[in-house]
Amino acid sequence: MITPQNLFQHELIGLTVEIVESSNMGLVGIKGKVVDETRNTIRVEVDDRHESIIPKNVAIFHFQTPEGQKVEIDGKILVSRPEDRIKKKFRKI
Repeated sequence: MITPQNLFQHELIGLTVEIVESSNMGLVGIKGKVVDETRNTIRVEVDDRHESIIPKNVAIFHFQTPEGQKVEIDGKILVSRPEDRIKKKFRKI
């Protein structure tokens, strides 16, 4: 089960995300569904025809859990391959 405490250890694909802060002001406000994830980027489907590629290390994200809770995560925490991040041990945040 995805909770705010363990969100970064789960698969992000399929979750709703919004970029709330970034060093690149053009990224702030992008909101949509995560459709792909690499080591350094998250691909967000903004609408049916448009996808945006967001660098993880320059943004702060608000993810929405399946239960509807919003969780703020600094993208620097997410920088790693998804399969490595899932099995990585983290200290309590």
